[in-house]
Amino acid sequence: MAQPRHQSGNYNQTLMESGLKGRVAVVAASSQGIGRATAEAFGAEGCRLAMCARNANALEAAAEKIRKQSGVEVFTANFDVTHPEAVHTFVDAVVEKFGGVDICVANAGGPPAKGFMAASIEEWQKAIEANFLSTVYFAHAVIPHMQRKRWGRIITLTSVSTKQPVPDLVLSNAVRAAVVGLVKSLANEFGKDGITVNNVGPGYTATERLKELARARSLSQGKSEDEIFAAWADDSALKRVAEPREVADAIVWLASERASYLTGQTVLVDGGAYKGL
Repeated sequence: MAQPRHQSGNYNQTLMESGLKGRVAVVAASSQGIGRATAEAFGAEGCRLAMCARNANALEAAAEKIRKQSGVEVFTANFDVTHPEAVHTFVDAVVEKFGGVDICVANAGGPPAKGFMAASIEEWQKAIEANFLSTVYFAHAVIPHMQRKRWGRIITLTSVSTKQPVPDLVLSNAVRAAVVGLVKSLANEFGKDGITVNNVGPGYTATERLKELARARSLSQGKSEDEIFAAWADDSALKRVAEPREVADAIVWLASERASYLTGQTVLVDGGAYKGL
């Protein structure tokens, strides 16, 4: 009979370790919000970081904070993740600097809050490019490097809307679901190479994006933004919205050795807002 992976003599010591120190982690859209919190969390684990975002000043400010707090190497590049050539150039530069890529967190700002008839065809195209195709670009760029090491973690960042559609977010509801299909497909195809692929679906989280959604709903419903936030908090079992670091902790766990047999899954970090089984 096969022996357990961890013998009793060293299990407790191993359990406390994430196995992430020295790993190379790429975190997209990491100048603010959940992306930034994720980069900070990987830095705290001792990962070498590659961060990207469109806003160069905000990105460098986030990177410098991590360098000071964690003392890790941080590589930055500002570009638009909807451009496949830019994504590949970035990943190539990361590999040249750090010698490879171990972890890739595919992330992009969410599409605007719209109902179906209010969303233009151009907005649909932009949502597909930013929230689906950017994930394709990152996966296409990093998988060969992970295959060479026979170890890798790809983690997508979507929304609870992949399980339970959110009112006024038809673009996100539709496009994010496509990401889940991609995650399942990649997990099945590349598991043999030691690569796990998972998705994290945050619920309502205290970010600038949520404030924008609150303003939009406030105008459409005639309620104050405080009332909107209170309703979101009440919708969760924990009766509050999440902090970005709480979502980041789930992402780091999925990248760690503690989640080595988990792939093709969506982990909701929503405080119990999803009511399905």
